[in-house]
Amino acid sequence: MRPPLAEAGSTASATEAIRAAITSGSFAPNQRLVEAELSEQFGTSRAAVRNALIELAAEGLVERIQNRGARVRAVPLAEAVEITEVRMVLEGLCAAKAAERATEEDRRTLEGIGERMRAAVSGGDPLTYSALNQELHGRILAISGQRTACAVLERLRAQQVHHQFRLAMQPGRTTVSLPQHLAVIEAVRSGDAAAAEAAMRAHLASVVAALPETAPPSDLMRGL
Repeated sequence: MRPPLAEAGSTASATEAIRAAITSGSFAPNQRLVEAELSEQFGTSRAAVRNALIELAAEGLVERIQNRGARVRAVPLAEAVEITEVRMVLEGLCAAKAAERATEEDRRTLEGIGERMRAAVSGGDPLTYSALNQELHGRILAISGQRTACAVLERLRAQQVHHQFRLAMQPGRTTVSLPQHLAVIEAVRSGDAAAAEAAMRAHLASVVAALPETAPPSDLMRGL
């Protein structure tokens, strides 16, 4: 039986709010998610929060434990590597499609993002660079027009957000990834689909290689 329309809308709002808190880092991995607290924080009913947590568990962002409630799911290193390997394939495809479909306005937008990324690196501002990194990847996905791939990638990237943030904060990481991102931008702007796919895959292969630097000691001790 479907929930009443008002309740469904409330659930959607609660889902969006909790998802945003997780993907922005406001809620940390393994943090308990208490229905009463979330209901008060987001100004919605406990039923809406409960339904939202069920939806987010299906997305892989929340872990529901019998008789212990829910918590933000901590994605282990091995899974983060697998996610990035899947991203290599899908984002490579999207980069190729973006190169084929980019308009002159799209090319100018990508060039502007690249210029701001350069400025962030030269200014020693990894937080701004990290935000621009997300903006660049999102813009390429939008240009590609690959709606199915974009929907899958949105879920995968959300599960990986904490690993991505820790990697972005690694000393020297921005100087490694900047030329990779600029290569992707140049290939898309030039309309070279093969080069765009290769550049995106090379960038994400670099992320796979660097991910162990983000792992907590417990993961490394387990050989994950």
